[in-house]
Amino acid sequence: MTTFHDFTVKAIDGKPKALKDFEGRAVLVVNVASKCGLTPQYTALEALHREYEGKGLAVVGFPCNDFAGQEPGTEQEIQTFCSTQYDVTFPLFSKIHVKGPEQAPLYAFLTGEQAPPKGPGDVTWNFEKFLVDKTGKVIGRFSPQVAPLDPELKAEIDRAIG
Repeated sequence: MTTFHDFTVKAIDGKPKALKDFEGRAVLVVNVASKCGLTPQYTALEALHREYEGKGLAVVGFPCNDFAGQEPGTEQEIQTFCSTQYDVTFPLFSKIHVKGPEQAPLYAFLTGEQAPPKGPGDVTWNFEKFLVDKTGKVIGRFSPQVAPLDPELKAEIDRAIG
């Protein structure tokens, strides 16, 4: 059975990153964008990262330009924007496609899983969130409008990290 840990992706600096490195931790996977109405969620994602990093959660961001061209920048521009505007320290990866014919294999996996409350299907917008457990299984999927510090999402994270 395929899990999150079976994939290797490109970090924002261009180096390959095996997601197996996250084994033993829960992961919140988010497709992010710099010019979206939801971009201020970076603040809450960073707060989650800082609150939970030592407790067994990794927050990871995948920049994506699939929705209304809201992530037009290069990897360097994205990284600079995130660190200077939102003090982002959680891992960011290279820009990818989360839907359509060029959909990244990781997102083909994530969107195919039966993860409550949303279930399988295409990513609908920037800042959609997938919660992966310590074994690499997708256990939750939350719409872009669900804030990172939403009590329901935090309760699921608490369950995932045990």
